Amino acid sequence: MSAVQTLDPTPPPPPPAEARTADQFDTTTDEDRAEATAEPSSASTELGTTLATLGSPADPGIWLKTPFVSEVTAGRVEYEGSSINIELRPSGGAAGSGSQISLPAMRLLEAPLTDIVELTVFSG
Repeated sequence: MSAVQTLDPTPPPPPPAEARTADQFDTTTDEDRAEATAEPSSASTELGTTLATLGSPADPGIWLKTPFVSEVTAGRVEYEGSSINIELRPSGGAAGSGSQISLPAMRLLEAPLTDIVELTVFSG
């Protein structure tokens, strides 16, 4: 597996090869989750709304792969009244092609892991 570009200087480790459950795949720390659920520290700009599905559970961290960005940047997503700070990663897809969201992010948003969820995405 190649290294993923990330804003996190100490990203979570990949899950163990024997991981089978959501808890085993989610290698984020309590500190990672606290940062994700903290109040946004700066003004943000709404990028739009996207439909997202669960991304690879083997890809650690709290992220959204989306066509809204062309480089890794800090952002935020909202889902049904919940909001988390998240790392926005370029998907390389065409505008409107949808997004993928990490397992830890879906869990923090309390979104059903098997659903296609509608997210409002913000940069900053």
